[in-house]
Amino acid sequence: MFLVSKYNYFWIFLLIASLIPTIAFSISRVIAPISKGPEKFTSYECGIEPMGDAWIQFQIRYYMFALVFVIFDVETVFLYPWAMSFKQLGIPAFIEVFIFVFILIIGLIYAWRKGALEWS
Repeated sequence: MFLVSKYNYFWIFLLIASLIPTIAFSISRVIAPISKGPEKFTSYECGIEPMGDAWIQFQIRYYMFALVFVIFDVETVFLYPWAMSFKQLGIPAFIEVFIFVFILIIGLIYAWRKGALEWS
């Protein structure tokens, strides 16, 4: 019985967090007008009549460049807390971060040699 009362706030929060989106979607489904027709399935381009197909292919270099950016952006997320608590963590944490950055540099060199950073 002790465990049940200990998690009452969690269960109430979970119930409310589940009910709010469910109620919002239900109200939206009831209130929203339903329109069927050919205009419903066209792509929207700022009110202008669409020209051509909405499906276009991007070159793989955009994805590769974005992936490299995300990797090094996440690196800063990991390095910032370490930099803020550098004095408390000491030498073992410095060695771990050195290994972490070294692995990222190896990845950067690999991406550079594969041409992922070329923009020609």
